[in-house]
Amino acid sequence: MINTRKRALGGIALLGASAMVLAGCAAAPEETPEETEALDYLPCIVSDAGGWDDKSFNEAAYDGIESAAADLGVEFIAVESADENAYEPNVQNLVDEGCDLIVTVGFLLAEATTNAAAANPDINFAIIDEFIEADNVKPIQFNTVEAAFLAGYAAASYSETGVVGTFGGIPIPPVTIFLDGFVEGVNYYNEAKGTSVQALGWDVEGQTGAFTGGFAPGTEALTAAQGLIDQNADVLLPVGGPIYFSAAEAIRDSGRDIALLGVDKDIFVSDPDLADLVLTSVLKNIGTAVYDVVSGAATGSFDNAPYVGTLENEGVGLASFHDFEGAVDPELQAEIDAIVAGIIDGSIEVTSAASPGQ
Repeated sequence: MINTRKRALGGIALLGASAMVLAGCAAAPEETPEETEALDYLPCIVSDAGGWDDKSFNEAAYDGIESAAADLGVEFIAVESADENAYEPNVQNLVDEGCDLIVTVGFLLAEATTNAAAANPDINFAIIDEFIEADNVKPIQFNTVEAAFLAGYAAASYSETGVVGTFGGIPIPPVTIFLDGFVEGVNYYNEAKGTSVQALGWDVEGQTGAFTGGFAPGTEALTAAQGLIDQNADVLLPVGGPIYFSAAEAIRDSGRDIALLGVDKDIFVSDPDLADLVLTSVLKNIGTAVYDVVSGAATGSFDNAPYVGTLENEGVGLASFHDFEGAVDPELQAEIDAIVAGIIDGSIEVTSAASPGQ
């Protein structure tokens, strides 16, 4: 029988079909004797400090495990980290809860994941945006430089001031890989078109640039965005989950025609209040990757071979231009499609020091 219980232990919610009922959804039909025995499997997930409501990579990971659990007919535990000090205890709490698979969301949970995996070889782990070499750890990584390259090209094409800008949360590989791709895409546009669009906020060669020091929206992110706007940037790429909220605020306050680029999810869809600002988004299909890893592990096909999302396997990509379709060059989409093909066949080389395996 399908287990539909829900329990809370130390602030940890065990979520599943009953959680849907408690949230106000219609009750599931009564089970019949023909139903198969429930799968005895408990997948779990822990966020980084951005939280499940970041409308970015934490939310995407949550969506992935929620969908997998629903399709498997099992419950799952999701734990939200208030800050970096919570990573180790949150992972340990999930170990204590008897989780079969623990997904840790983000590079910043690498130490907690490494320690827990070494101490608990009978539990499987998966970590997003980091490589950990262990028999019971599945790295989930994304060569986001490829998709960010497309965003840089699109930003340069769209810009009317000839200045675009980017900034990040923390200078870690899952952030700098976006910045590398963005600037390289702008440079590629300049080479192809004979233009001189400036990309502010990141120096690829020196690997230095503008950072807020965290992934929370607030004064630092607002100041970083405003600094780029003051230098006449009319396209902004904030890389670091919710810091894009502050970039949007700066754009609104400026009263200027400035476009916003999203990361991880298509923020035109996930944050409709800002849809009018969103040129496009650099996609990391985290939800799909988490779904596949959880589903596979539950049915006995867990392995520690890294998953790497690329343009070729559609693990990364560029969202559509949505409401900006009429504002971009009519040839832009065809040019982007050609670049995608070139990156996949190797005729266009797109690299980053932060690419998986580097």
